[in-house]
Amino acid sequence: MNIHEYQAKTVLGEFGVPVPRGYPAFSVDEALNGARQLGGPVWVVKAQIHAGGRGKAGGVKVVKSMDDVKAEATRILGSTLVTHQTGPKGKKVNRLYVEEGSAIDKEFYLSALVDRETSRVAFVVSTEGGMDIEKVAHDTPEKIITFSVDPATGVMGHHGRKVAQALNLTGDIAKQVEGLVAKLYNAFVTKDMSLLEINPLVVTKDGKLICLDAKIGFDDNALFRHPDIAALRDVTEEDDKEVEAAKYDLNYVALDGTIGCMVNGAGLAMATMDIIKLYGEAPANFLDVGGSATKDKVAAAFKIITSDPNVKGILVNIFGGIMKCDVIAEGVVAAVKDVGLRVPLVVRLEGTNVELGKEIIAKSNLNVVSADDLDDAAQKIVKAVKGNV
Repeated sequence: MNIHEYQAKTVLGEFGVPVPRGYPAFSVDEALNGARQLGGPVWVVKAQIHAGGRGKAGGVKVVKSMDDVKAEATRILGSTLVTHQTGPKGKKVNRLYVEEGSAIDKEFYLSALVDRETSRVAFVVSTEGGMDIEKVAHDTPEKIITFSVDPATGVMGHHGRKVAQALNLTGDIAKQVEGLVAKLYNAFVTKDMSLLEINPLVVTKDGKLICLDAKIGFDDNALFRHPDIAALRDVTEEDDKEVEAAKYDLNYVALDGTIGCMVNGAGLAMATMDIIKLYGEAPANFLDVGGSATKDKVAAAFKIITSDPNVKGILVNIFGGIMKCDVIAEGVVAAVKDVGLRVPLVVRLEGTNVELGKEIIAKSNLNVVSADDLDDAAQKIVKAVKGNV
């Protein structure tokens, strides 16, 4: 789960992390009130969306008068920002953050994430703050330093010194960095974060270290331990289909292709998407119904797939182990009878109760194409979609 910048800074502030003062705003009047409370003389009006690249898209503006605060708040609020992370449709700005201006001397990049290879929290550090870290990694990888933290010891003094050394910081600023790394690690572990990105981390002209921007992602599976974090969720920033899928505990991710996929098991789902690409089309989603899906859950999954206007065909690929093929068949039949079937549907069933599943579909009199194996299924749905275009 992702949260907005102002929410991230509030969370970090609880752990003593230095962040600028600021106020969220849902209207122009609230933006003006926030600016008055900050006092100026420089403010930053920031669009709040779950995507990077806001500045380049015109969503972050430094202003020096209340009139400009009003003008920028009026312009940004309700607008649609298109960045490299939003896709061509962009995201509508429903809230702002008005923040005190900072006199920046130096900018750096600092993040923490879960390193799957080492099963530890890793820090990523670079002198190239304010830039897309992906571009830095591609163009000048030598400017990125990474290291992991042993969970048995947690953050120690040498970790902070390593960051200070990587950023060429000495004296009091180096000491501030050591303290900051410890606080960020504490926040990361305590709140079950999956990503914590500070870009930029800045040194001000009066020698203070400040997290000027903050992006945090949390482990969805740990949210039950953090009701305060779960309450920060903004569903308007999420795909409607993904929100609906979460209600049924479905693992669903919307994609940009034309073939809707319903599969059981993450590995099989990935293989299904790969073979669709192999034969010349692209998946419209990742959907793992899991091993304990019910008829209603399968029906809900099918309805979510068909609600995507980009879907030109559907492939159901089930290898029944714990998941029974007849349950999948019953769910698909129920959903089709409820919402109708306007696109080609190919079903490949194998495993537990496979014959019963095939019988249920056969007796339904639905226009369903059966497939013998995954390769056969992929070829049939791609052919059907291309023939339908």
